Amino acid sequence: MKKTISIASLLFLAFLAQAQTGYNINITLKPYKNTYIYLGYHYGKMKALADSALLDGNSTGVFKGKQPLPGGIYFVVSPRKEILFELLVDKQQQFTIKADSVGLPASVVFTGSPDNTAFQAYTRFANVTGTSIAKVNTEYGPARSSKDSAAVAAKVKGLSDKMQLHRDSIIKKQPNSILTALLQAMREPVVPPASQHPKGKYDSTFAFFYYKAHYWDGVEFTDERLIRTPFFEPKLDKYYKDLVSPNPDSIKKEVDHMLLYSRTNKEMFKYLLVHFVQKYINPEYMGQDAVFVHLFEKYINTGQADFFTDQYKDHMTKRAYSLMANLIGQPAANMEMVDTLDKSLPLYSVKSDMVVVCFWDPTCSHCKEVVPKVDSIYNAKWKNQGVVVYGVMVDGGKDLWTQFIREKGLKNWLHVYQLPSQQAAESAAGKASYRQLYDVYQTPILYLLDKDKRIIAKKLTYQQLDEVINLKLKNTKSN
Repeated sequence: MKKTISIASLLFLAFLAQAQTGYNINITLKPYKNTYIYLGYHYGKMKALADSALLDGNSTGVFKGKQPLPGGIYFVVSPRKEILFELLVDKQQQFTIKADSVGLPASVVFTGSPDNTAFQAYTRFANVTGTSIAKVNTEYGPARSSKDSAAVAAKVKGLSDKMQLHRDSIIKKQPNSILTALLQAMREPVVPPASQHPKGKYDSTFAFFYYKAHYWDGVEFTDERLIRTPFFEPKLDKYYKDLVSPNPDSIKKEVDHMLLYSRTNKEMFKYLLVHFVQKYINPEYMGQDAVFVHLFEKYINTGQADFFTDQYKDHMTKRAYSLMANLIGQPAANMEMVDTLDKSLPLYSVKSDMVVVCFWDPTCSHCKEVVPKVDSIYNAKWKNQGVVVYGVMVDGGKDLWTQFIREKGLKNWLHVYQLPSQQAAESAAGKASYRQLYDVYQTPILYLLDKDKRIIAKKLTYQQLDEVINLKLKNTKSN
């Protein structure tokens, strides 16, 4: 006998399926009443709000939406914008939370969310273990004997090993859970004991490369849930700070590797590319702007980054084309300038083993402080080392410029500026200005060029430039 399904049943099932495609998190949070609370999430080092819920007179409300929430670590925020407790959001997005602001996070009870039940149990275990480790250190105090220090180290190691075993058991029992993904991402590589190193004794080089090779074990660069955690971005920063050579070519290789693996997940690819662009568009170390230029040429300018706004894309384009002209090791652009008497004195007419190019403005307060110091070190050292200073007046007008030169006694520089007629001709011809070619958007800026006008260093302080000059001369003598 065939069974039939009524229209009402079909409509109910369709409604149920539709309801389960979004999220519905019922929450009772005492003692708050008739007020809004918020659901927030981590995004790298930032925090953002995903939703709000109005609590009624019984302290009950609901976070709900038609589209599922992206997976990650979320948190409930009080009416005063204080983070009260964290929760996991993944495939289970229809559940209930009951909590009291007194006694958090122990007062939180989840119903219908095995992920959060497991997360709570892990958090409790981690807190107990952390408290035990702190207690061991406190009991022995800071002024401890070598015997006591050894005892503390042994006890702490035992507790840490216990914590790791607990994590390993969760990973084994729940291999596909969000908690396992988070624990895998937080795990630190354990370098084998010295007996397992080459020749059976501790080898720092082996330890370094082992640690680096296993740093990302268990981490999937297609898992966008990691983006919405407070630890993934610090782990990323640590890798590039401590384990990757600061050389631009080394960084490019690592960046390309990560972006290649993340390509099948649009959100992770977007996150990583934005992260790297922001890190290297104005890098911490000289020369690493080459990484940004590489990202621009390979990903942004080829249409693989449609998530950037038109305004920011325009900004990146201008920065990239400006930086392309002044990468470390590349020939510096020639500058058709004139001296204080308006006689032609282009950069490439200067013959010297090293040239310091100083872009400055006589009305700039920082220039007024730095330029005389550059002149002092030039007269004291650089001049005798075969260095020439090619000083480019950027703004301020010719009268103020020549007045400053006279008053400060800047006699031995090659002082130049660009005639207004030259600027107009360049603009009419659509040529890039020297400001673009040397990325001069503030002053003072110092460049160091070799005898062939290749860029040795740029945008350093005069003290740092002096160190580079000394190192360059030392290397020249040794060769």
